[in-house]
Amino acid sequence: MKKLIMLLAALSLAVVLAACGDDDDSADKDKDKDTSDNNQSEQASKDMPKPNLDDVPDVVAKVNGEKIKKDEFSKTYKGQFQQMAMRAKISGKDLDQDKMKKQTAEGMVGNKLLTQEADNRDYNVSDEEVDDTLKELSKQQRKDFESTDDFVKALEDQGMDKDKIMSQVKKQVQLDKLIDEESGDLEPSKKEVKNAYDQYKKQQKQINKQKGDDKEKTDIKSFDEKKPDLKKRVERQNRQKATQSIVKDLRDDADVTVNL
Repeated sequence: MKKLIMLLAALSLAVVLAACGDDDDSADKDKDKDTSDNNQSEQASKDMPKPNLDDVPDVVAKVNGEKIKKDEFSKTYKGQFQQMAMRAKISGKDLDQDKMKKQTAEGMVGNKLLTQEADNRDYNVSDEEVDDTLKELSKQQRKDFESTDDFVKALEDQGMDKDKIMSQVKKQVQLDKLIDEESGDLEPSKKEVKNAYDQYKKQQKQINKQKGDDKEKTDIKSFDEKKPDLKKRVERQNRQKATQSIVKDLRDDADVTVNL
């Protein structure tokens, strides 16, 4: 259930942070790995480092006069830290918290720019749009919710305020409208989906090769089986690229100061 809280806490930030972190395929790749890989993650989670926030200033950044304060930054950084530290540990890379903090700050600046622009455009958000977004969010959790009310109730049970939840979801709808308006058609092309399938096959073959002959091989799904997931993955990647472009354009005309 902790994942539910983090989902809403960093709801509109996720797509911006993805531009600063690893390849978006990482989440999908994890789904394609088996129990042995999960065991590796569990082992890596032991003795994990703690987030170091001692050198974070009271005002992390200013975006067109609007402050991003330390407490807001700290919550976001802590929410992202475990996942980023886990990736570094599994990959064998050194954990660079200074770099991670700068990436988080840049992501929050991008999110602030998007939010400010969406507010300036004064998008109308209907109850139906909020409900549709809640449905999508609930589907992302590995738990079945009979209704969006049950999903919101689960978040409330974890200490989140209902008004804050609905405000965050409304903000997400506004950001989605902004990105849709600016980015145009994000529908994946046949070539993009085919390239994604080729990457998937290559990855699965590498996994099977690492297992050797004494372990059960991971099944490689056909193109038709993987196509729905691959289309979603490519569309998500296209959306992230479009968002990065929007943030870049907004930042070119913005007054931004980052104190990290």
